[in-house]
Amino acid sequence: MGEFDLVIGVLLVGLFFNTYLYGLVTYQFFVYHNTKFNDRLWIRAIVGGLFVLDTVHSGVAVYAAWDMCVTNYNNPASLEFITWTIPFTAVATALAALVTQFFLGHRVLMLTKSKLLVAFIGMLSVLGFFFAVYAGIYSGILRDVAKFGVLGPFVTCWLVFQTSADILITVVLAIALSRSRTGFRRTDTIINRIIRGAVQTGLFASVFALADLYSFQMHRNTNVYAMFVYPLGRIYTNTLLDTLNARTALKSLGDDPADSEGYQMHHRIGTGPTIHSIHVQKEVITETADGRVVDTKYRVDDV
Repeated sequence: MGEFDLVIGVLLVGLFFNTYLYGLVTYQFFVYHNTKFNDRLWIRAIVGGLFVLDTVHSGVAVYAAWDMCVTNYNNPASLEFITWTIPFTAVATALAALVTQFFLGHRVLMLTKSKLLVAFIGMLSVLGFFFAVYAGIYSGILRDVAKFGVLGPFVTCWLVFQTSADILITVVLAIALSRSRTGFRRTDTIINRIIRGAVQTGLFASVFALADLYSFQMHRNTNVYAMFVYPLGRIYTNTLLDTLNARTALKSLGDDPADSEGYQMHHRIGTGPTIHSIHVQKEVITETADGRVVDTKYRVDDV
């Protein structure tokens, strides 16, 4: 292993992965923009704001790589101190997490109607954001990597609160959606797909946050933690955009002609000639932008 593998090498890996995720964010943003969803203004403002934040943060990440590999080339002493890019990354990541968790918390409220539960999720999110901002600003004041030991408790609180909010949101959404199953194959398929998406995105963000916490605590003299913290903001933005854009795929799944056609059932009562025709028309299930799962009950017409 080279002398700078765990200082420059891991940082570059994180920046490369961050750039890849930013490409996904850009793609999903334009999909959302071109699809012309009839979303409320506050949802569109969140999407636009997060895209701007991710664009700026990704530019800062490229600058960090340039500063380390070009400006300070052949200057190993510079690795003993951090620049403003690390504090900025902490704040930008925490802001992306806060906005995404608040949005998903609103979905939890629409599904569960539990203000107490959503207030608890909001408290975890705000605490995570507070400790992230504090740790970021404090690191910028210290600058010397050798003094980062005092940041341990604040970074721990930041990532524990943030991850707890992610896990709680994922579990609650999965339980609430699973209770929405109707017993009909097409409807349950769509609900299962929503559940799978919620679990996958929540798990992805939690794994990166916990890996960041572990690497900061156990490998503090390296930049392994930066390999996880730089892409973390993009993971949150992808989570939100994927949640919104998934409505297109879910709608097409629900619009399958083979499953949306009416069914005729004829039943002869007694020995008389009267025939009762029951027509059952299935309605499409969809998920609205605010998290509600809409499934119009089966309409029965007795002729």
